Order: sequence, then C-alpha cells, then structure tokens
Amino acid sequence: MATAQKTEPVTTTPEQIVREFLFAVQQGDHEKLKTLLHPNVQWEQPGNNRLSGTKRSMAEVFEMGRIMGEWSEKTVKLAAIRHYGVTGNTVAVQLRWTAAQPTGNVLDVSNIDIYTVENGKITHVKIYSENILQEDRFWGK
Repeated sequence: MATAQKTEPVTTTPEQIVREFLFAVQQGDHEKLKTLLHPNVQWEQPGNNRLSGTKRSMAEVFEMGRIMGEWSEKTVKLAAIRHYGVTGNTVAVQLRWTAAQPTGNVLDVSNIDIYTVENGKITHVKIYSENILQEDRFWGK
C-alpha cells in the first residue's frame, strides 16, 4: 500500500523575493516584476531631479522606469548587485547603476536600496544614493 507523501509548503523569503526582483530588472522582465511588486508599492526616489519623490503605485514605478530608459537612450543598467543584508522582512542591497546620454553625460553610481516585503510582495522601497548630485545632474530638472 502506497502512503501519501507530505509536501512541505514552499516559502519564499524576503531575500528571495528581492533577488528575483533585481534579476528581473536586469533581464527587463516586466511580467515577472509585476508578480513581485505590490500594486500600491511606495517607492522613495531621492534627490532633486525629474524622477525624485515618492511613487505610490506599481504603475508609477513602471512609468519612472520607462522615463529612465527614454532619457538615457535605453542605456540605464543595473550593472552590479553587491551585497544583501536581511532583518526580518526588510532587505538592504548595494547596487551599481550605469547609464550614458548622447551629450556625454554619464551616470555611474552605487545605491543602497531598502526593500520591505509583505506576503510575498515588495511593498516599500527606499533608495539611498552615494552621489545624489551626480544623479540630479544626469536626470535633470
């Protein structure tokens, strides 16, 4: 007589969610990104430029990404994911972003991004830039 096997529930940790999110960003996989962001995600973009401020939905975050691609002539790239630190449902990640504009203006900046994950979705993101002046110059007013 065969016995039924117990299957353990699949648990996805906040770090796994953020890793999947960042890999999807690198791959440009918008469908995957939609599965990982909460529809009402709060995204705090620092600085004093055209992209700065709090985005209050997935749609606003996607629009910010579209504008970044447009203004950088589609050169904006998540060039490196360096470190992860996790406390509870919060994940801190060091990232390096690069981009170039036809004018010769270059972006090459590291950030610390803080992600909050609840029920398998990213609900809050706060970005800390190592060089906000460079970002402000690149993205403009």
